[in-house]
Amino acid sequence: MGQEGKVVFSAMEVAKICGVVNQTAINWIKNGYLEAFTTPGKQYRIEPDDLVSFMVQRNMTVPKEVLALCKEKHYETKSLLIVDDDRGLNTVVKMYMQQKIEGLSVFQAFDGFEAGALMVEKQPSCLILDLDLPGVDGFGLCRKISENAIYGKPSVIVVTALDDASAEDRVKEFGVKKFFRKPLNLPVLFNAVSEIL
Repeated sequence: MGQEGKVVFSAMEVAKICGVVNQTAINWIKNGYLEAFTTPGKQYRIEPDDLVSFMVQRNMTVPKEVLALCKEKHYETKSLLIVDDDRGLNTVVKMYMQQKIEGLSVFQAFDGFEAGALMVEKQPSCLILDLDLPGVDGFGLCRKISENAIYGKPSVIVVTALDDASAEDRVKEFGVKKFFRKPLNLPVLFNAVSEIL
């Protein structure tokens, strides 16, 4: 912490966030890649906005905790998690989105357990969720995602082949942004993802 409660990072903290050794972070600063200021004790300090700008330019994953500290700009990381047990459809959607959205990180999960682990680890900004996963209550999963900050509060798009007229209303109670029935129209799904990202 800096003066007046202002958060700044040391070179060592930056190295840890970026997954490099301390000397690498110092070299980034000395070579002008990463903006920093020097304390009276000759230690480097980096503002959160400068660190995020540096990481975004290099397509590095920025932790949400660091993004939350930014004051000057609002940064969005473009990441998508597709959760569908239909591996073929999951892969087609992944390839389509990657072709259409530059710089998009796409992660895939084929069951609810894998989805939960990836949401905690990757903190995607958008989630395409098949409501009818084997062994998983899709409605309950939507509720957990909306209520538990550990998942990063992604924007959720639900896709389903369920023949349930009330499904759309039920998931929208949990903050789901969009709802689509299968078979999917990829351009329409792409437009929904683009609006969110």
